[in-house]
Amino acid sequence: MKINIDNKMVNITVCKNIFKRFKGFMFCKKIDKILCFPKCNSIHTFFMFKSIDVIMTDKNFKILYIYKNFKPWKIILPKKNAYYTFEFPTNKFKFKPNEKLKINL
Repeated sequence: MKINIDNKMVNITVCKNIFKRFKGFMFCKKIDKILCFPKCNSIHTFFMFKSIDVIMTDKNFKILYIYKNFKPWKIILPKKNAYYTFEFPTNKFKFKPNEKLKINL
């Protein structure tokens, strides 16, 4: 999966299996990629060393929720209509609510 950001195609790591979904960015000292969690409407940042930016979209990749600089040891409780959750390095990309992500599957 790739996302078009500023006319650049950027790779996304899709976390489908239980291990990848559980681990996410836990215990990572460097956050330099984008993670996507399909069928995910809540997350935690337990055991993370750095903050992240979190975007939650519907099934059509329309942005519903944005959490900038989301700190370690926090929880985002289940959000209505959220289907995909994306985790980004902090302050690397700019998105707006209701914007549609340009995703190539």
